[in-house]
Amino acid sequence: MITEQVIRKLVNEKLSESDSYLVDLSVSCTNQISVEIDHLNGLGIEECVAMSRHIESFYDRETEDFELMVSSPGLDQPFKVIQQYHKNINREVSIIKTSGEKLKGLLTLVTDDSIALEFSAKEKIEGKKKKELVTHQLLIPMNEIKETRIIISFK
Repeated sequence: MITEQVIRKLVNEKLSESDSYLVDLSVSCTNQISVEIDHLNGLGIEECVAMSRHIESFYDRETEDFELMVSSPGLDQPFKVIQQYHKNINREVSIIKTSGEKLKGLLTLVTDDSIALEFSAKEKIEGKKKKELVTHQLLIPMNEIKETRIIISFK
């Protein structure tokens, strides 16, 4: 039987050879294995193929039937691990806080327990007739973040 613990061990073995990291891993009861890996500088298909071959080399398809998919996380998927925040510093993100509040802005800083989001808003400034664009920095604790996604823009 294929277990998540065995697959995780195999994945971590292979990842220890590089700067890549595990984003997500699942093994279904029907032996459908899904592995998502990434790298701070992006991930090529070669790395996915190498990971797939590494996992496949451990199992004999004659005795254990399985389906294996190794990929990088999609741009439209929410962040799952802290490394994804580091990878996307200086990119626009949308955040849904645990309170339900929605925020959009530039991810400017990532620590182990919080992130900084920079956003601009037009505000009325005392002594001025027109609203002016004001930039704010907001520090958000990780435990207050429900979901973070990249904002994809075609400029």
